[in-house]
Amino acid sequence: MSNNTIIIFTSDNGCSPEANFDLLSEKGHDPSGEFRGHKADIFEGGHRVPFIIKWPKKIKAGSISNNTICTTDLIATCAEILNIKLDGDEGVDSFSMVPLFSKQTQDNFKRSYTIHHSINGSFAIRKGDYKFIFCPDSGGWSPPKPWSNEGENLPKFQLYNLNSDPSESNNLFGKFPKLEKDLITIFKNAITSGRTTDGPVQENFPTNRFNEKWEPLAIFSRD
Repeated sequence: MSNNTIIIFTSDNGCSPEANFDLLSEKGHDPSGEFRGHKADIFEGGHRVPFIIKWPKKIKAGSISNNTICTTDLIATCAEILNIKLDGDEGVDSFSMVPLFSKQTQDNFKRSYTIHHSINGSFAIRKGDYKFIFCPDSGGWSPPKPWSNEGENLPKFQLYNLNSDPSESNNLFGKFPKLEKDLITIFKNAITSGRTTDGPVQENFPTNRFNEKWEPLAIFSRD
């Protein structure tokens, strides 16, 4: 039974700021490691989490993939494993991880970018080594806080090379205008389509609850 049983270890977000960080440090544990921020933030400390999967029948023990995945990908992954076809309005942001289970098929993984947001609704898009953040602050609970004046003198947006700067300490916004424009276009298309997978267009927000957050953003008029 264990040979054909799937066990997954992961988390929905980074460490909570309610944790006793001094005590954790005394015990030799730094929950965010080199990454900036924590739960609720737009930074890596709020979103980058471990993902470990055991499936002896299909996955070689000790194998590693450096692809970026999202917990939403579990929907399409489970559907493929169970041979279930998703309808056009199901798993609209979910890409099957099954190709990543083998080194020979990893290039078939279809997720080319990932969109995520902080607790206050600030968005970020990551593609390849780069992450574009549509706010000047953390978007969450760590400095610079969005409800304070901590970010008022900071650039409107943030761009980081996560390969060379995983701690998000060197904001490159304004230095790569073509890259920024391309990422903004991808982000706008995702909003217009109501999805990041191929398929029929979906209504993004059935109510106006979140419209104030993304409709007025300067990115929609940015050249």
